[in-house]
Amino acid sequence: MWSEIQSLGAEAADRNIANLFESDNRCGDFSITFGDLLFDYSKTQMTVSDRDALISFAEKADVAARREAMFAGTKINETEDRAVLHTALRNLSGNPVGVEGADVMPGVLDTLMRMEDFAKKLRDGTIAGAGGPYQDVVNIGIGGSDLGPAMAYAALSPWCNGPRVHYVSNVDGAHIHDTLRGLDPARTLVIVASKTFTTIETMTNAESARRWMGEVVDDPAAQFAALSTATDRTSEFGIAPERVFGFEDWVGGRYSVWGPIGLSLMIAVGADNFRDFLSGGHEMDAHFSAAAFEDNMPVMLALTGIWHNQGMGHATRAVLPYDQRLLRLPAYLQQLEMESNGKSVSMDGEPLPVHSGPVVWGEPGTNGQHAFYQLIHQGTRVVPCEFLVAARGHEPDLAHQHQLLVANCLAQSEALMRGRSLVEAREIMRDKGLTGDELERQARHRVFPGNRPSTTLIYPQLTPHVLGQIVALYEHRVFVEGVMLGINSFDQWGVELGKELANSLAPVLAGETSAEGKDPSTRALVDYVQTHSACS
Repeated sequence: MWSEIQSLGAEAADRNIANLFESDNRCGDFSITFGDLLFDYSKTQMTVSDRDALISFAEKADVAARREAMFAGTKINETEDRAVLHTALRNLSGNPVGVEGADVMPGVLDTLMRMEDFAKKLRDGTIAGAGGPYQDVVNIGIGGSDLGPAMAYAALSPWCNGPRVHYVSNVDGAHIHDTLRGLDPARTLVIVASKTFTTIETMTNAESARRWMGEVVDDPAAQFAALSTATDRTSEFGIAPERVFGFEDWVGGRYSVWGPIGLSLMIAVGADNFRDFLSGGHEMDAHFSAAAFEDNMPVMLALTGIWHNQGMGHATRAVLPYDQRLLRLPAYLQQLEMESNGKSVSMDGEPLPVHSGPVVWGEPGTNGQHAFYQLIHQGTRVVPCEFLVAARGHEPDLAHQHQLLVANCLAQSEALMRGRSLVEAREIMRDKGLTGDELERQARHRVFPGNRPSTTLIYPQLTPHVLGQIVALYEHRVFVEGVMLGINSFDQWGVELGKELANSLAPVLAGETSAEGKDPSTRALVDYVQTHSACS
């Protein structure tokens, strides 16, 4: 099947996207509406027959069966023998979801209500610090325990009317130092997000925060909360049980913003808005579960990704939100997609016959236009682009600026498709008064190859509900691509080796053990660090 998709991709390489619009209703046929969201994938080289082949491939890969198995609580994370049920965290209906014969929903809803009670009391001052009502919340986590809530907090800033929230992830001491600087320890809550309460980066930062707080507060642990299942370790740290919110092993870190990992977000926006966020995700779940593949937004987003990467050989994917508050979305999707589908072996341990997931990157518009769009438009490699934009912003008095933002977004996808021919460039230079060889030279610098694919996801306004839909959309896109590749999208063994070696190098750098056995390069770098770290 992969050879067929690659053959179709090769045939499409020189296909003119603009010419495809000569057919009736190209835009309508290659777009999907769900609720108020519109996903337009018409500016690609995909034809109806290509789409039919991709859908057939998805059917043969048993996407529907794997989807059903995921929602049913089957242990589809086979390398870790776990179910995959982040969708249960946003199942506000409370309809039963079983794992090994037990309904998980009573526990999920109980935890949600505990979170809501804690957030409400913290927001109204009933729960306060040693110096009075909390002014600041510091969330300490890493990976999904940081990227998800940090992304959502920035996205939903118009709804943030609670304590200020700060996010610390990097073990670099500069991160915790600069975050805590200027905060009042007596009026700061620290949330430690670590399922096992052993994540070395997170716990190192947590200890630093406790020491900082202990300089002012008599009982610093009383101003901590934990998002963890390791109640023995949280107790040893001194955190009261009522401030510990656990989650099951069927929730992976990069899929965890919907549950306790989202506590900092709930504190910032309030329980009602957090529920609206969950509701948006749940609506996308229902759509993903029921819609035919051709009308299924996550499926078609995934198939477009497969078409560009595995079919046409484009190795990267640019995510370009024309929404400043989605500035952390590309980073969030980097983890979601590359940690999920950056694999080299299939479920049965055999090497993949094709490349796995693409390199995902991006920045919000319009900043990117003045940075890397040069490469996107005129570089030698094709980079499929995924634009996101809201029809309206949150600042009525600045509506003219939002209109300019939208104009830039739509113009970029048009420019990528249309390009500019040498004939057109020559005419521009001729109008500038150039002639001869200089006209020719200057004209060639102004040629845009065009015929470069893009998709656009447009929505009325970025709200908690819409954000929930967007995040769930991309989660399911990753799932579909993983199923088609035959890989496990829910483990991440690739991060383990580096962590293991870091643990072995720490005592070497401290001079406690020898660097013997390390390669010459590593030994030389260790020597440099030891030499220069001792300098005042």
